[in-house]
Amino acid sequence: MPVKLPIYMDNHATTPVDPRVVDAMLPYFTEKFGNAASRNHSFGWAGEEAVETARQQIASLINATPKEIIFTSGATESDNLMIKGIAEMFREKGNHIITQAIEHKAVLDTCKNLEKHGFEVTYLPVQRDGRVSLDDLKAAIKPSTILITIMYANNEIGVINPIAEIGKIAKEHGIFFAVDGVQAVGKVPVDVQKDNIDLLAISGHKIYGPKGVGALYVRRRSPRVQLSAIIDGGGHERGMRSGTLNVPGIVGLGKACEIAQKEMPEEAARLLGLRERLRKGLEAKLDEVFINGSMEHRLPNNLNMSFAYVEGESLLMGINDIAVSSGSACTSATLEPSYVLKALGVGEDLAHTSIRFGLGRFNTQEEVDYVIDKMVQVVTKLRELSPLYEMAKEGIDISKVKWQTA
Repeated sequence: MPVKLPIYMDNHATTPVDPRVVDAMLPYFTEKFGNAASRNHSFGWAGEEAVETARQQIASLINATPKEIIFTSGATESDNLMIKGIAEMFREKGNHIITQAIEHKAVLDTCKNLEKHGFEVTYLPVQRDGRVSLDDLKAAIKPSTILITIMYANNEIGVINPIAEIGKIAKEHGIFFAVDGVQAVGKVPVDVQKDNIDLLAISGHKIYGPKGVGALYVRRRSPRVQLSAIIDGGGHERGMRSGTLNVPGIVGLGKACEIAQKEMPEEAARLLGLRERLRKGLEAKLDEVFINGSMEHRLPNNLNMSFAYVEGESLLMGINDIAVSSGSACTSATLEPSYVLKALGVGEDLAHTSIRFGLGRFNTQEEVDYVIDKMVQVVTKLRELSPLYEMAKEGIDISKVKWQTA
């Protein structure tokens, strides 16, 4: 069967909505359009019932209870709410927050904002493999620490942090543990009880659900987590997030979670197979390619590779019938090398040549084979034009070359 172009392999940026999710959502745009907060007629009751079903579907996926699920407009809002909400609520207790250097901007920028308001933030470095060191974490804790916020899996390199261990350390010190779970939920098993997670941010559009809807898990017991709201008006969502609920979006998020829970074991195995086929195919036909981040602790659908001696922009232009990203989608409008790769110690040249492949539910083996062939063809051609590649092949250490300037 011929491959349909262009090929989408940027599933960490967003995913297509699963047709089963669309089918579940459609009635809530037209027939069942009621406001879930309208308590005095059947249109409102139908909306409320749909919202509560979705709460149950999401809670079930992460081993929480439905009452612990708060609906938001997406993971950026969930990240803001969990961090600012704790900071505001427990300001009297302490003003110190611990995070890591390679969080998503929704966490880093929120922390930067809090620094302007008198909070102290420690940004932990990461190890070469992209994971946080537990010793560094323990050393950073002080009496004023009120929150540790570390992502479950990174959006660029797909590396999974030792979440259960971090949660245990937080619990031992009586510190809240907030997790950006966007890339992990629905892809790998996430269990808020086993992982000792107090707050967990979830996004719809990363798990084959709609854009513009997300959720925040807020633990209700041992410990009970209280948050200050960042949006006021009407006291919806147990006072934590006011605003009319996006019923169709919420139905879609719930359905996406239900599908993910049911199909995760076989989907993860299938995507791991495709990812390994892609990795082996590229490594067999190209030299000087480097994988960024741990291969042992990694999402099954992620591959982030650097292709030495190739100019990143030219590479992307050469593979313009394949949708991938270099750097993170939210920040790749700039020509700055990825801050995530820089934190791993990847040199600027290699960081510029990195490509993130994000495999997804609708990718096929034929597409993977097409991508391998196309990548090999374009990288080989660009290297033929590169004097640096030729010099490196001749054994010249390029870092020691003194270049003449006119």
